[in-house]
Amino acid sequence: MSLKQIASMTGASVSTVSRVLNQTSSSCAKKELQDKIWAAAREIGYQPNKAARALKKGVSDTKKLPRIAILMARVTAEEDPFFSELFRSLEMELLLQGGLIEDMIHAEELGKKKLSEADGVIIMGRCSHTLLEQLLLQNRNIVGIWRNSMDFDIDEVICDGRKAAELAIRHLLSLGHKKIAYIGDCSYESRYVGYCNVLFQNKIPLDYSLIKQTNQTKEETDAVFQELLLARQSKKTDFSAIFCANDHTAVRVLKLLEQQRAKIRRSISVISIDDIADAQNTKPYLTTVHIPHREMAHMAVMLLLDRIAKGHTSSVRIEFPCRLVYRDSCYPYSAPV
Repeated sequence: MSLKQIASMTGASVSTVSRVLNQTSSSCAKKELQDKIWAAAREIGYQPNKAARALKKGVSDTKKLPRIAILMARVTAEEDPFFSELFRSLEMELLLQGGLIEDMIHAEELGKKKLSEADGVIIMGRCSHTLLEQLLLQNRNIVGIWRNSMDFDIDEVICDGRKAAELAIRHLLSLGHKKIAYIGDCSYESRYVGYCNVLFQNKIPLDYSLIKQTNQTKEETDAVFQELLLARQSKKTDFSAIFCANDHTAVRVLKLLEQQRAKIRRSISVISIDDIADAQNTKPYLTTVHIPHREMAHMAVMLLLDRIAKGHTSSVRIEFPCRLVYRDSCYPYSAPV
């Protein structure tokens, strides 16, 4: 169960395997190779640091290591790169802390799985009361990791989406923008609330023609972007900036802006939330609000292991701050020619 074995299984060098498993850089290998390395690590039960030392001391039965299930409550990691990166951070943290991933399941599969066999559960993404009640019937050791507090009686690690959105909109206002479009979820969504709050606070009325509800898929992003652009070209409305609810959407918007640059006479600023790895692979580089998924993953794992060990019984809520990452996709407002 070594780095050499994983290297042999994946065709990567030992140094590349080491860099990937230790997350030294998000760009240390292509995503496809990183996925192969992690899959191989899971297949052979690779365990560094604490777990490896435990095995050397004679704890050869890996069933004695904490076995953690990860529940994708809202989306799959494939649909949203932020959750893919968060899952990878959780996976790395569990390896470092001597835990094993028992299973990774989606909300609709909950009735088919026996999560009672896991020592604990980490929930990724917004979770409904109904889903949590079903989960609590199987397992009481639970940590939720999401953007906003759900006010459940469980441990949770959060980074406030409303505050992140307010930070983004205030930045656009500081650049002189007042006509700011929104692309993202509008139903019970804290980022949409943050968008509205800052506009209200600055006495800027909501222009509902600039607010586009989407589930943040590529197809829906393309459709609503075209609606915004056509309305702007026909002078039915105008906007100088777009706030996307997440980087996944913003990356697509930047590509569409680049493709239709000839039709657009002035620059349109784009800002979003998450700070995924692809935010630095766009043209221009994406200005975004950083959500500290690695630190959140670390704290979620530590909280869960402590609860499993009965180190605490009362519910704990830990909030991480977000911060603005200044890049190149936001410009000072310029009046239309």
